[in-house]
Amino acid sequence: MQPVLGVFFMLLFVLLCLLGIAANSFIVLALGGEWRRRGRLLPADLVLLSLGCSRFGLQWVGLANNLYYALHLGQYSRGPARQLFGLHWDFLNTATFWLGAWLSVLFCAKIASFGHPAFLWLKWRLPASVPWLLLSSLAMSTVVTLLFFWGNHAMYHGFLMGEFSGNRSYREWSHRLEIHYFLPLKLATLSVPCSLFLASMALLISSLRRHVRRMRPRAARPQDPQDPRAQAHVRALKALVSFLTLYALSFVSLIIDAVGLFTSESDWYWPWQILIYLCTSLHPFILILGNLKLRGACRQLLLLARGFWEA
Repeated sequence: MQPVLGVFFMLLFVLLCLLGIAANSFIVLALGGEWRRRGRLLPADLVLLSLGCSRFGLQWVGLANNLYYALHLGQYSRGPARQLFGLHWDFLNTATFWLGAWLSVLFCAKIASFGHPAFLWLKWRLPASVPWLLLSSLAMSTVVTLLFFWGNHAMYHGFLMGEFSGNRSYREWSHRLEIHYFLPLKLATLSVPCSLFLASMALLISSLRRHVRRMRPRAARPQDPQDPRAQAHVRALKALVSFLTLYALSFVSLIIDAVGLFTSESDWYWPWQILIYLCTSLHPFILILGNLKLRGACRQLLLLARGFWEA
């Protein structure tokens, strides 16, 4: 890859992270302001607020980590930067996956229509269990972070021992550690929330598609206007499919990244980082457009900015 193209992808990655930071900070400020005014939030908004906080921190940590890694590769391996960035990134990344899964479960329980007693019981009990779900996400993220921290700590000491003794097999040892420790650990810890997310999304998309098929014959009659409810369901279906695509793409890219194929010397390092952070950067905009309160707050903010600019 040409150096100019590498710089282009690096700048594109920085721009993508900054857009994600702006969108997630807007979600946090908007829902946090509503929580302060009313003293409470709906269960889905509470999960959305937590997801926005997690993604906001993840974007900053990812941006700082990648820039430091690319510009100070030697210091990154020798100093405590790898462990410090890894400690925050592993916690926020795991929490983001769990919160995204809980958000999909809440959407499924709220929107989907199934007559099974287990689903009806879940639909009734789930909103009151949101605080416990958030606490469980924090607990599981903490445990996963400690496991990853042990691996990063072992790799850091292995690097020091290899440098001190002149052993050139450090890279081979670290690659085996990535394959036999980090990759299985990442698969085990991310597959659970990802499976929960996929199951809830599959149920929700199936329910919406069935509902749209039932409403389409009536909406297609010449004497009837286009049914706005059918349009709303189609828009919701498109938003869910995009969320599913971004979430799955993030999961696959993180699993492949655990192998360590794309280092800073690789020509595809920055394009790969763009894929990893694509979901956390683009999905907040989908959430803002699909949420009435967030969309209204965004419209007011744009009108305020327009008035300030014209003044």
